[in-house]
Amino acid sequence: TTGGTGPTTRDVTPEATHAVCERIFDGFAEQMRNVSLRTVPTAILSRQTAGTRGKSLIINLPGKPDAIGVCLGAVFLAVPKCLELLDDSNIQIDLDFVEQDFS
Repeated sequence: TTGGTGPTTRDVTPEATHAVCERIFDGFAEQMRNVSLRTVPTAILSRQTAGTRGKSLIINLPGKPDAIGVCLGAVFLAVPKCLELLDDSNIQIDLDFVEQDFS
């Protein structure tokens, strides 16, 4: 998901995610905030979260395109491993593609 992770009353994405997820993975949110804080002091107000529902991984990203790239880049390498463990399968990723600069 993107957006709805701020502190305003209309930002309810984390609550919706928590309502449908069976398990929450705090490390994703911690890492996204950590990298965001390096350039945006107000990133401390962000309420991104991540969790699973069945074999699906749900990650809440910020709403601004630049911030999405920063946050997704910070956690993306963990996504295939998480999905592999959820599905008990082997997912192959192209690291050259993942490490590209899409900005």
